[in-house]
Amino acid sequence: MTLTLHTVSGAPRGWRVLLGLAFKELPATVKMHNTSNGDLKTEDFLALNPRSKIPVLETGDEVLRDSIAALAWLDRKYPGNPLFGEDKDRAGEIWQMSMECCDYLRDAVHALLSRVFPSDGTLPPEDSRDRADLQDGADLMHAECAYLETILSDGRLYLAGPLPSAADAIAYPEVRLLQRAMETKPELMSALGFSRLLGAYPNLAAWKTRLNNDPRVVRTMPPHWTEQSKGEE
Repeated sequence: MTLTLHTVSGAPRGWRVLLGLAFKELPATVKMHNTSNGDLKTEDFLALNPRSKIPVLETGDEVLRDSIAALAWLDRKYPGNPLFGEDKDRAGEIWQMSMECCDYLRDAVHALLSRVFPSDGTLPPEDSRDRADLQDGADLMHAECAYLETILSDGRLYLAGPLPSAADAIAYPEVRLLQRAMETKPELMSALGFSRLLGAYPNLAAWKTRLNNDPRVVRTMPPHWTEQSKGEE
């Protein structure tokens, strides 16, 4: 069976599925779409997802149009390296952590980074409602970082135990996008209290570094980040 994933470079929901595939060591064809070119509005793509959204996972028998549905399907179809645990207790913990990250962490990252990287490429003015909204987003992000720091404070390697799970596949893209903002907007992020993660959130930083260094994760990194880095050399 050939698996085909449709996504956009750096899109966190599509990245979740890429990581799920990577953690389960499953091969897949990945089709990166360009939203600015109208890729998601073509007849072919709308036939896959009339909502014009990614990710879309084609399994050969059906089409999955939601990242969590895709992760759950992969776990049932390919039981090896389970993303949602091997028993009911592990499954409950992983599902709970996964859904918390889907809701609270995703909302915090969007609230912050939609203003750090506004669509017109500008920065919010110093004195404006936008600047207050930016700080509100930063406060939400700090609260979620603190929450994840507490979860990881018992010495666990990953968010739900000793091995990567669906929870890590969902949380990592969000935290890695935060790191990307720190790398590309250092002055602004420093002013918002994100000069570095290690000092304020050492357990979270160690978790992120552990995944950053995982070869399976490295292969999922957004292609456009590499292209931008080459252009800056």
